Amino acid sequence: MSALFDILIIGTGQAGAQAAISLRQEGFAGSITMVGEESDLPYERPPLSKDYLAGERTADRLLLRPPAFWAERDVEILCETRISHVDRGVATAEDGRLFHYGKLIWAAGGHARRLYCPGAELGGLHTIRTRQDDDNLRADLLTATRIAIIGGGYVGLEAAAVLSRAGKSVTVIEAQPRLLARVTAPPVSDFYLQQHQAQGVDVLLNAQVAALEGEGRVSAVLLADGRRIPCDIAVVGIGLEASVAPLGLQGTAVEVDSHCRTSLPDVYAIGDCANHANRYAGGARVRLESVQNAVDMAKAAAAHIVHGDSAKPYDACPWFWSDQYDLKLQTVGLSLGHDATVVRGDPASRSWSLVYLRAGAVIALDCINAARDYVQGKALVERSARIAPELLADAATPIKSLEG
Repeated sequence: MSALFDILIIGTGQAGAQAAISLRQEGFAGSITMVGEESDLPYERPPLSKDYLAGERTADRLLLRPPAFWAERDVEILCETRISHVDRGVATAEDGRLFHYGKLIWAAGGHARRLYCPGAELGGLHTIRTRQDDDNLRADLLTATRIAIIGGGYVGLEAAAVLSRAGKSVTVIEAQPRLLARVTAPPVSDFYLQQHQAQGVDVLLNAQVAALEGEGRVSAVLLADGRRIPCDIAVVGIGLEASVAPLGLQGTAVEVDSHCRTSLPDVYAIGDCANHANRYAGGARVRLESVQNAVDMAKAAAAHIVHGDSAKPYDACPWFWSDQYDLKLQTVGLSLGHDATVVRGDPASRSWSLVYLRAGAVIALDCINAARDYVQGKALVERSARIAPELLADAATPIKSLEG
């Protein structure tokens, strides 16, 4: 089988879906086809470690748009199709089908990073990346009481919150000296450690996984220091491996310019797999895994396809969020390279913020149950405001009233 498409979008996640939507909004009238590995139409992923895992949201409520939406906009979606190779205007699927394209948008995201240690092939080992992953995990949870969560990042901690509230005995195993070490500073790490411990979660830091034990199914996690953590199932949340191999490019992500163009002719890359220079990271190249990044890169790529170099380049202020128990962490900006922090408010109140500074300028905020700080703080980050630390620390003073 061989077919020709004006725009071929590889990936049916948030980035791919937004690209198709934005192309039509920009007035693109040619053919658009989205190709995805999963059996589902485009859906939200953040709820997979939150309310969908908790059983508080149904699968149909995960959908980004109802099925009729895509038909009405003449967007074709091909599910259960994996692209294995891209070369000179042709994307080849694993089953041999050929997809010729005018322009290609690579929005394939990635796959949950897996463990590579003895016992990694055992049953009862789960990741949280797709709806099917969640359904498999939820089925196993019906008979499991002891849960080992390997990884103390956003996904691992969100899952820990859901499962501990469900009455499970939860142990979080983190290789770093603190939780959320890659994305936050020690005050936030310490706060979340205390919150999880208060909910009965056992948190092990500086804990290296040596092997998984079990007969057919995992029954324990063996740590490098000899400790053995019994469990009925294990959830692995140790990051994402970007899907880049089919493009034949070197590296662990696809490098793009400010219009999301790759070095390959007529190929754009957006979302979790795209590495770009970001002014909020001091101009450094970063790969961001967030809804914001997926949506804004998709809009930038679509605009460039329709309008060319007159289109506005990608320059969005990054934001992220995480729900754990009754705590909403909202982050704006990127804390990479910060050289100082300011605690705003009292962490004991469970409503406070941490402000990140670099050379005296505000570059990011972590806001915990402090939505007003988050909303108003974005302006500080966007203008690299320079404000005296003692003013930033005064939670009684609204951020919007601070000059700098």
